[in-house]
Amino acid sequence: MQPQRLAGWEGIFLAVPERAPDGVRLAIKDLFDTADLVTTYGSGLFRDHRPERTAEAVRRLAAAGYGVVGKANLHEFAWGITSENPHFGTVPNPIAPGRIAGGSSGGCAAALAAGLADAALGTDSGGSIRIPSACCGTVGFKPTYGLVPLAGCFPLAESYDHAGPMARDVGGCVAMMRALVPGFEPASLDALDDVRVAVAWTDAAEALVRARVEAVAALFPSQRRAALPWPDETRPLFAREAAAVHAERFAAHRDHYGSDVAAKIDQGLRVTDAQWRAALRAREEYRERFAELMSTVDILVTPTLPTVAPPLGLGDLALRGSVTRFVYPFNVVGAPALAIPCGPAGHGLPASVQLVGAPGADALVLAVGEIVERRLAASQPR
Repeated sequence: MQPQRLAGWEGIFLAVPERAPDGVRLAIKDLFDTADLVTTYGSGLFRDHRPERTAEAVRRLAAAGYGVVGKANLHEFAWGITSENPHFGTVPNPIAPGRIAGGSSGGCAAALAAGLADAALGTDSGGSIRIPSACCGTVGFKPTYGLVPLAGCFPLAESYDHAGPMARDVGGCVAMMRALVPGFEPASLDALDDVRVAVAWTDAAEALVRARVEAVAALFPSQRRAALPWPDETRPLFAREAAAVHAERFAAHRDHYGSDVAAKIDQGLRVTDAQWRAALRAREEYRERFAELMSTVDILVTPTLPTVAPPLGLGDLALRGSVTRFVYPFNVVGAPALAIPCGPAGHGLPASVQLVGAPGADALVLAVGEIVERRLAASQPR
């Protein structure tokens, strides 16, 4: 079966079932294997690939009553933040034509924003759930590392890879977590009064984004500023790990890779053993620093992105440093992180706030997120 596209939304879905399924309409990032639909991994090399087995996370959602409406387009091999795919087309942003949908789970967020799906399953190795959620005005949750199974999902960088839910509201993510993680329930929380909060990095965001995120922080009676650095010294570890996944295939099929992914593989293959060891040490040090911070607070509040969705055409290599700035650190530490739209900012497009907890505090992060979402909705003009 050749990948199909839905008329009117070119670039969002790469394959769709012949008949509309029953249940909650679910978009699946085309990084997850599906035995009944082509799975491309966003690569022309896998244009006609039909896996033998369906990924475990997809199986769990199907068992809980979700029906797959399409395999969602993505940045090639999930290594990028724009979802401008040279093989299957650019994912459009339904709420902001001419701007990126974000990546790498761009098709998932676009399907939600376009009303083509009610829920979506994405992956996040350096922000790939939260970035498109922020760009498209939807909600995305990166759970604690290892909580949601990745069996049957093509790896990007295995020690950074997370799978998680995307939806139009926090409740949609909670429902998916119940299906994905047996026994999962959000924490019992009626108010924000006793939630200790630290706020970071708002001064590195554009003024309107900063104002929206700080307004969310002001919902918490107990808050303080946090001085948390960025873990830039760890990036060679990610680059080498991701490049290693492709080393053999890349050597044989370099011309079949898009230019930005090829450039990143080249860079990752040049990482030396000494640079890799230094990056490993930097990751451990950053994890220790983050744990020290989270021993004194319950939730860290940051912007998800420093701006609203950037324009198309700038390219992944030009944008990735700034766009991943606030999200990548929580892949380094494996912590749960939730992206929620928090009101209009530049050009009337939504800003996004990120709520982060300590590893294992997924239930608390989602409970806090539901209250924040309700408070934000109540503050909007009727």
